[in-house]
Amino acid sequence: MPEIISCSKLINVAVPGTIDERAINTKAVLNPWERNENHTLCLNSAKAIGCTVVNIGTQDLVEGRPHLLLGLISQIIKIQLLADLNLKKTPQLVELVDDSKDVEELLGLPPEKVLLKWMNFHLQKAGYEKQVTNFSSDVKDGEAYAYLLNVLAPEHSGPASLDTKDPAERANMVLEHAAKLDCKRYLTPKDIVEGSPNLNLAFVAQIFQHRNGLTVDSKKMSFAEMMTDDAQTSREERCFRLWINSLGTATYVNNVFEDVRNGWVLLEVLDKISPGSVNWKQASKPPIKMPFRKVENCNQVIKIGKELNFSLVNVAGNDIVQGNKKLILAFLWQLMRFSMLQLLKNLRSHSQGKKGKEITDTDILKWANNKVKNAGRTSQMDSFKDKSLSNGIFFLELLSSVEPRVVNWSVVTKGETDEDKKLNATYIISVARKLGCSIFLLPEDIIEVNQKMILILTASIMYWSLQQPTGESENTSDESPAASIGSENEAVLSNEVSNLAIDDAASDTTLSPEVGNEKSSEKAENEEPLQNVENAEPSTKDEGIDTQDKE
Repeated sequence: MPEIISCSKLINVAVPGTIDERAINTKAVLNPWERNENHTLCLNSAKAIGCTVVNIGTQDLVEGRPHLLLGLISQIIKIQLLADLNLKKTPQLVELVDDSKDVEELLGLPPEKVLLKWMNFHLQKAGYEKQVTNFSSDVKDGEAYAYLLNVLAPEHSGPASLDTKDPAERANMVLEHAAKLDCKRYLTPKDIVEGSPNLNLAFVAQIFQHRNGLTVDSKKMSFAEMMTDDAQTSREERCFRLWINSLGTATYVNNVFEDVRNGWVLLEVLDKISPGSVNWKQASKPPIKMPFRKVENCNQVIKIGKELNFSLVNVAGNDIVQGNKKLILAFLWQLMRFSMLQLLKNLRSHSQGKKGKEITDTDILKWANNKVKNAGRTSQMDSFKDKSLSNGIFFLELLSSVEPRVVNWSVVTKGETDEDKKLNATYIISVARKLGCSIFLLPEDIIEVNQKMILILTASIMYWSLQQPTGESENTSDESPAASIGSENEAVLSNEVSNLAIDDAASDTTLSPEVGNEKSSEKAENEEPLQNVENAEPSTKDEGIDTQDKE
């Protein structure tokens, strides 16, 4: 119990506000279910800040397996240490590059590479002739550290650390100098001499946090700010990046807009969510020097997307190669949504012992409303863009209906003020993760009713609920895997199961026509929603993309 609270606090230090501590079970004596919920909350929250937890389960935390626990803690600490190594948090980093092309390259670098670039930038100014390419063998003699501290904090350093020939003595002097900057906290002289990569990385990150030595050039700063995304785009990029990394693909994504441009990452994701769909013989693995190979990869991505009935009107592989952000976000949204609907469809197939029908957004909407209604609650949502959802009450009632004891109503607010809405939204996310939902939205997505994230949140709760054995929770009889899918509503839904389009009554045209034709984006955003999907002709495609057909 104390170790889980410590882990939760560590996660909140790395990314403040990730875990709402009100969701942690804190009784003196916890039953196995409650302990498991705490472990699940910890793992899903770690995943939600970017940790790779593919091979770590709650049982590993229960048993306290050292190598897995240390690996998880190491990842959390690393995320916290490297949090500022991007242009959004530290726009002064633009000083490391010369032109716009280099800025684009900087945006796509992993934080560790940015740290190396920063270190070499100062080492070059200090007259250090070698290039540091790692945090192990290249720093074990301590010379690079001596030069770095001399240029960043000359008032605390001196030539003595460079004059000594003994690496151990030099390492000790380096740490003494660093201590004056409050950086001596992660390693010993022995760690430097032995080239411990994780500890040396942490040490350099600490130096960066306390004194990065970068100046404020107003022209370059304004350029850096222009290169960063708006809040909504940044949130969506973050969500899709974390989701991709949670799938356990071989390639770790640091920046979606840069990392998908060669097509390889998208092929890996497609292979995860639709096994066998990728022809790997026709794919080129990074590093890819020839531009046409990147286009070939992305063309295959688009081809598979069309086979999966994604809306990709007037979209070509080169659009991804060129880094079209709106198109990339729209494609990734379709990927995430397809993945969730496939999970639900497969669950239906398993429960019925036969091939299941397609799950639609309408199914998810009706399931959620029925679940809340059958639990004796009064809240309902008209659609996934229903503004009344911003107070969070509906989702708290939904969570309570799938597991009655999971919500502590004494900490729930009425959601009437912005502050109360944020408290409820934060609590909802932690409670859902505690149950076992793997979600990557932020409180703002609930408060602002981002229909994409609202849909995924609802579907994730549905997926968890339908996996529970009938009768395990108090209110599952009406919506057990067999009952929920095979109920009398099935007849009503049968005309809709082939329609994968986003229900315009349930979700606005989130994949807006700008994907097919960006020039019409303004018009598309102002168009009235199409009629309810229940009254529309069934379709296997998302009709919200084809601008030409609409116009």
